[in-house]
Amino acid sequence: MIGKLTGIIDEIAEGQILLDVQGVGYVVFISGKTAQSLPERGQKLSLFIETQMREDVIKLFGFIGTAERAWFRLLQNVQGVGAKLALAILGSLSSDELAQALALRDTAAICRAPGVGKKVAERLITELHNKAPAPANISIAPAAGTKNGAAPLAGSKALDAVSALANLGYKADEAGRAIAKAAKSAEGAKADTAGLIRLGLQILAKH
Repeated sequence: MIGKLTGIIDEIAEGQILLDVQGVGYVVFISGKTAQSLPERGQKLSLFIETQMREDVIKLFGFIGTAERAWFRLLQNVQGVGAKLALAILGSLSSDELAQALALRDTAAICRAPGVGKKVAERLITELHNKAPAPANISIAPAAGTKNGAAPLAGSKALDAVSALANLGYKADEAGRAIAKAAKSAEGAKADTAGLIRLGLQILAKH
């Protein structure tokens, strides 16, 4: 099994590169985000590799970091998600953005990936939101109608608020939905963690 390759970029094509490693050319499939971060042709590149063997075909998938590779593996545990679709998702969402979308059950964000419909997005959330690593931070923009000066909500506040509601006995998914809704309100966009918890509790009390 190949775990990492370091070589010279010989060719760059859509969704893949040819990496020359000491005279041997390896075709490596990559996500759109990885493609955007590549150096120019002829430059040195190191990629973490996921090797997949299907009957008589061996495919190599390359990633700049191990976090993206871990997500690639995790996504394919969900029914209906193969290597191609997993790469499409990782090409549309960074590791933190994907973790955030799962934590907040944000189907719209996941559906931004080509080939991902609402049913697949919902399946990803259902199967992975408790297995996925927590995002480094959650960033939620101010709700529509707020003044231009309203700053985006710091992600740690939203994550802490969700955790607090979960500790109070609420399910993680309903806590995530409540805090997401609270954070998008005019009041929630300016709230601290305690304020978000209060707003979240008010939303949950109505259901």
